[in-house]
Amino acid sequence: MGIQQKLHTRLVQKLILTPSLQQAIKLLPMSTLELSDLLNQEMVENPMLEEVPTEELQPAEAVAAAEKPDVDQPANKTDTWDEQDYEYFFGDYLDDGYRPRAPQEVKELPPIENTLSTATSLTDHMMWQLSMQTDDPALREIGSAIIGNLDDDGYLVASFEELASMGPWPLPDVERALGLIQGFDPTGVAARDLQECLLLQLRHIGLEGTATEKIITDHLQLLKNHQVPEIARKLGLTIDDLKEHIEIIKNLDPKPGSRYNPTQSQYVIPDVYVVKVEDQYVAVLNEDGLPQMRISPVYRRLLDKGASDNSDETRAYVKDKFRSALWLIKSVEQRQKTIHKVANSIINFQRDFLDHGIEHLRPLVLRDVANDIGMHESTVSRVVTNKYMHTPQGVFEMKYFFHSGISSSYGESVSSVTIKQRIRKIIENEDPRKPLSDSRIVSILQREGLVLARRTIAKYREELKIPTSNQRKVLY
Repeated sequence: MGIQQKLHTRLVQKLILTPSLQQAIKLLPMSTLELSDLLNQEMVENPMLEEVPTEELQPAEAVAAAEKPDVDQPANKTDTWDEQDYEYFFGDYLDDGYRPRAPQEVKELPPIENTLSTATSLTDHMMWQLSMQTDDPALREIGSAIIGNLDDDGYLVASFEELASMGPWPLPDVERALGLIQGFDPTGVAARDLQECLLLQLRHIGLEGTATEKIITDHLQLLKNHQVPEIARKLGLTIDDLKEHIEIIKNLDPKPGSRYNPTQSQYVIPDVYVVKVEDQYVAVLNEDGLPQMRISPVYRRLLDKGASDNSDETRAYVKDKFRSALWLIKSVEQRQKTIHKVANSIINFQRDFLDHGIEHLRPLVLRDVANDIGMHESTVSRVVTNKYMHTPQGVFEMKYFFHSGISSSYGESVSSVTIKQRIRKIIENEDPRKPLSDSRIVSILQREGLVLARRTIAKYREELKIPTSNQRKVLY
């Protein structure tokens, strides 16, 4: 069989991700801060892009007219660059009319000076004490290794053998250095487990050899499980006598290092503001910090056919940058419009939540919003990533509004978030001496028309970080 080369003409349909489409997809999941950094970087790299000064911001029609090139000039030389066609194609995206702004009253933020502070870390605090307590270079070196292996709660996460191998240092020297550091402030630091941490604090206040120390040494697991009667029986104490010792233990700090490693507050700037206008809610995009871009008139004049002093190389370079600038402007505008559409769709679905709170949150999935605005689910998923909404009920991540629903006997689905909120309220109102079991909570919700399995209640309770009924029980 001979091998032959032939040419065939075929008509096929393919989905091709062009660079411009890839750029538009890349912009969708970006937060406002990330988008601002990208736009500023693009303006540095692309001379065709420039930021509109604040004093030059004009109405949309004036900006569009000012940026429209003069296409009536006579052509002095042949050029395949069809400026008029590009203007026709990109005209909608060069219009600055789509610039929704957040209301003035919600734009003001506290000054940056009020949000910045420098706090002493646990490591700094411990190293300062080490430098004041000993002049022995070896002891300081071992102590520094111990301090470097403390976690955020102040616990030692390395064994003696691991510490000794860092030097190498003798085990007795490591034990001596650990004993020195365990006497530092905060009391209980550098302990290897919870029991040792509590015992260090107990000995610091002079309660060695008491029933309190015996509870921590021998019956800590029973105390964790709230088996107070069992502890009283083993110690030969009454519940009233045991109460005093338990109160002392409850006032000890199980995480002594956490006060020097506080959780930093995360300040969220919403991407969308939900504002009530008369009887309707509307979405207003927050574009503070985003540069208002335009095509540079200076570089744009290099494309004029009448500019005969420009070389072909210069015109080719400017054309390439002009295309990139237009595609970027188009992608940013399309991103903002898509976010606006998704936000308005969420508002329409969650109107009851905006009026009355979490109890009225409606079950919602990405498909519902995608069908509502005529887009793909993956597009909606990218839009709600890293975006926050400022609503009358507080600031929420846009993903927060998407939850599965559980059918009720009334024929309507109830959001899983609403059920969690109901479980929290039921437990808050229970009798501490007779806490409700998961099975009992199931019965209460069934009377309200919500049929759930006990394991579902247990799962929701764990997600809410609520202990079991045994651990919630108060015996005195």
